[in-house]
Amino acid sequence: MDENVREMVTDIRTYNDFVEPYQTANSIVKAHLEGLQKDLERNIGHKAIHSIKDRIKKPGSILEKLERKNMNPDFDTAKENLTDIAGIRVTCYYIKDVYEVADILKKQLDAILVKESDYIANPKPNGYRSLHLILGVAVYGAYSKEYYPVEIQLRTLAMDFWASMEHQLCYKSERNDKQILSGQLKDYSNMLNQMEAELEDFY
Repeated sequence: MDENVREMVTDIRTYNDFVEPYQTANSIVKAHLEGLQKDLERNIGHKAIHSIKDRIKKPGSILEKLERKNMNPDFDTAKENLTDIAGIRVTCYYIKDVYEVADILKKQLDAILVKESDYIANPKPNGYRSLHLILGVAVYGAYSKEYYPVEIQLRTLAMDFWASMEHQLCYKSERNDKQILSGQLKDYSNMLNQMEAELEDFY
């Protein structure tokens, strides 16, 4: 590990200063979602949001991603190039809820839509389904206003179950049948999608 890498990983004070505005941006989005969770339940008669989980990338994860992209391992480079330092995962009950929550976020937050990737309408080749938003959230200082990206993943319980199992089976274990397993997981994704469509008829 060279000196620049070591400094990035070990200088906790620098890391804490770096992630502070990302934590603020995350908190803004999470607080809005928590209020929305209660408001939607009152207005549509069911609990649209099952859970909200937030996270901030650790120094090692930031370093690993910069290395994969062949970029300099420093916080300035991370700020310039990474959009997932702050992240929130929203799990909903119905696909309709996913899109409704996403639309409200885009309209109501003091934020800029940086990118939207709809892997529900267009699943990834492996069967992964989710709606990803990257919002640039306004963070105010004493004399300034700056936008910090927050990656928001919105999915249903079925999509979250599939993604968790796929990650556990394909990335967290050493096995020789990953190609076969990948095909089976895609089939399971299609089955869950069909199940969700049928259950949503009762909505």
